[in-house]
Amino acid sequence: MSSDPWGRVDETGTVYVRTADGEQVVGSWQAGTPDEALAYFERKYEGLVVEIGLLEKRVKTTDLSSKDAQVAIDHIREQVDAHHAVGDLDALKTRLDKLVETVDARREERKAQRAKQSDEARNSKESLVVEAEELARSDQWRAAGERLRALVDTWKGLPRLDRKSDDELWHRFSHARSAFSKRRKAHFASLDAQREEARKAKEKLVAEAESLSGSTDWGPTAARYRDLMTDWKAAGRAQREHEDDLWNRFRGAQDVFFAARGSVFAERDAEQSENLKLKEELVEEAEKLVPVQDLKAARAAFRSINERWEAIGHVPRDARPKVEGRMHAVERALQDSEETEWRRTNPEARARAEGLTGQLQAAVDKLQGQIETARSAGNNAKADKLQRELDGRQALLEQALKGLQEFGG
Repeated sequence: MSSDPWGRVDETGTVYVRTADGEQVVGSWQAGTPDEALAYFERKYEGLVVEIGLLEKRVKTTDLSSKDAQVAIDHIREQVDAHHAVGDLDALKTRLDKLVETVDARREERKAQRAKQSDEARNSKESLVVEAEELARSDQWRAAGERLRALVDTWKGLPRLDRKSDDELWHRFSHARSAFSKRRKAHFASLDAQREEARKAKEKLVAEAESLSGSTDWGPTAARYRDLMTDWKAAGRAQREHEDDLWNRFRGAQDVFFAARGSVFAERDAEQSENLKLKEELVEEAEKLVPVQDLKAARAAFRSINERWEAIGHVPRDARPKVEGRMHAVERALQDSEETEWRRTNPEARARAEGLTGQLQAAVDKLQGQIETARSAGNNAKADKLQRELDGRQALLEQALKGLQEFGG
């Protein structure tokens, strides 16, 4: 008979293992000595120890599923419960029980983690749906479209929920995208229609602009081009492939006209600048006639100057008032001299002036005589009254004498 702390072999070759529940039969050994029997079943025990150790490591360090871990534990437990090994089988059971607790805890942890991930995924998808529904009402077509495409990519990267929840959220998300696409399609269809109308309107404006490019009716044509530009801006934009071409034709027609007008105006400006110099020379010549010394000679000289003045063409508009004003000043001076001469040499006017002067002088002389008589008679009141009348007649006489002097009298 042979034994060790965990097992023994009896005289019949039966091998036993000691457990908390008492001895359990391990098996029968007839091929060798009892020590060899114990060594064999002890090696089987060591094999179980190694197997449990490997399983413990896998559970601790890998993502072994709870289901697979439990299958492995059950498999080892069957071997331990079969008592086909000699060793501390109760210790192995204890390790297996702890391993079950670890696997259960891991299962609950993973379950909680999945629940958390599911909640996070649900919140994320609900946020995506809310944002998509807001974007569906946006008129920022490009930015909103790009953002919706980014939301789809984000959605694809999120975990799936339960079928019902995932389908409901996806339906809302998809509906928002469809609503946006529908509105955007309608917008651009309307925009295309507007741009086609703009193209037709601008075609007409271009045709008229090109027909006017050779006009020499400078003022009205320039005004019409301004009106065409106003109409162009009001017409809106045509399709991109037409807009630039239409604008180049429209602008080109204007450039042809305004270049021709600019050339003509440049020649005209040069001519008018030369005309201004000539008229300034004539004004200087005319201004030498003032003050008038010889009216007849001055009138003849001014007529000659004026004839040459009229033969000269236009001057620049901004210089016209000044140079013409100087010429008119000379003309007014001659007219004033003519009026003065006419008054001086008019016989009828002279006769009227002489007659009035004579009448006033006679009245003054008469009043002086009456005043002297009244004072000699001591009638001072009458004399004072006559004196006041005399003062008035003398004032009139002085004015009449000045007027008579203008006639050289």
